[in-house]
Amino acid sequence: MTELKKTPIFPLYEKYGAKTIDFGGWDLPVQFSGIKAEHEAVRTNAGLFDVSHMGEVVVRGKGSLDFLQKVLSNDISKLKDGKAQYNIMCYETGGVVDDLVVYKKAEDDYLLVVNAANTEKDFEWLQRHAAEDVTVENVSADYGQLALQGPNAEKVLTGLTDADLGALTFFGFVDNVQVAGVNALVSRSGYTGEDGFEIYTKAEDAPAVWDAILEKDVLPIGLGARDTLRFEANLALYGQELSKDISPLEAGVGFAVKLQKEPDFIGKKALIDQKESGLTRKSVGIELIDRGIPRHDYKVFAGDKEIGIVTSGTQSPTLGKNLGLALIDIDYIALDTEVEVEVRNKKLKAKVVPTPFYKRAK
Repeated sequence: MTELKKTPIFPLYEKYGAKTIDFGGWDLPVQFSGIKAEHEAVRTNAGLFDVSHMGEVVVRGKGSLDFLQKVLSNDISKLKDGKAQYNIMCYETGGVVDDLVVYKKAEDDYLLVVNAANTEKDFEWLQRHAAEDVTVENVSADYGQLALQGPNAEKVLTGLTDADLGALTFFGFVDNVQVAGVNALVSRSGYTGEDGFEIYTKAEDAPAVWDAILEKDVLPIGLGARDTLRFEANLALYGQELSKDISPLEAGVGFAVKLQKEPDFIGKKALIDQKESGLTRKSVGIELIDRGIPRHDYKVFAGDKEIGIVTSGTQSPTLGKNLGLALIDIDYIALDTEVEVEVRNKKLKAKVVPTPFYKRAK
């Protein structure tokens, strides 16, 4: 049996009461104090996530911009130094290789942050399409990554860094700043629907930052609450809302797809064809009317007709409602449309509702 991979924070998990699971080959905490308590902490105060399992790929060289324009869906030419951008990497079919964030550190110097389970696949894809004037390097093992999220995140981090956090707008970042006495890149970003920061350090420096932040009345947060938080905010999860068989247009992340940009990117023609011929299915929010919870891969019906599947679902800790994201037939996506979800061979009434389910007060 292959040994599970461990992040630099793993030796500290036991100290904070972590219950770990196999998550895509990584030994990661599903919870520390409990999913509901951790979820509430992020919504009301602040919580700290170990996301060091995420992948990091450096792209450098004079052909970097042209290369990234070719392999990514968003318009990289609009990206300024010190800013990040959400992107989709597509197959020729318009299906998704991965969704990722691009950090522009300087001209011809980019950091790509990719999903953990896709790191090797993404790296190989990028290498395969890179020209001679571009270098692509998988530096994932060099990095520790922490995410401090919640309405009090700025207040907590301010006492630990020399960075001017107030000057950072969403997806802005500063590099080579001090956090808890170590060198770091700090980005105003996250995956929870709350304000917050993602902190990148050398792998060996991450534990010191982890401990320093948790001394500030902050709870450590596991994968369980990470999923319920991102779900409420309608943030797509690769392998569920996005996949090689689900396009970004179907998944509702078309804002990151610039079909008019030049030069063409991989998958552009397929996505243009899909848009012009009209989508046949789309991701929507659903709320169960009958008692039950919609789960990943549960079937969705309109009468006897199967119209789609649930991609994610849970009982929302913030709202107390049983909610799901479902990829369904385009004829049924209008708000308040009544549908049914098959839960344990029983069809339960549901309706289409607006997303995101949760939006923080500004």
